[in-house]
Amino acid sequence: LMDDVAQTQASLRALKSLGLRLAVDDFGTGYSSLAYLRRFPLDKLKVDKSFVRALSESDDDAVIAQAIINLGRDLRLEVVAEGIETLAELEALRSYGCEYMQGFHFSRAVPPAEIEALLRAAGSGPGAPG
Repeated sequence: LMDDVAQTQASLRALKSLGLRLAVDDFGTGYSSLAYLRRFPLDKLKVDKSFVRALSESDDDAVIAQAIINLGRDLRLEVVAEGIETLAELEALRSYGCEYMQGFHFSRAVPPAEIEALLRAAGSGPGAPG
């Protein structure tokens, strides 16, 4: 993405004009960069699961996760924490102000053929419109 920033920006703007929303996945690891947040028309920042896993074990990882959540929120991006597996992780991330989360705590991976039934069942539960 960073080899030709102008071309990348043009391509991403074209995708957004089609109605697509753009996310940086696994933020905080690998090739993710703060420059992406400044240069590209992003909608969402996904906190890498490695920070979530270490919330209860490492104060440093908890600080990093909280900083990513605050940074994303301050930049008016949706922030999604990945890899939530325990209630403790969920509660910690909520306390940091993270509004969106995904992981096995909510559901194991579901084959595509079963998604519709899962969503219908969830939609008929308490608080569902209808």
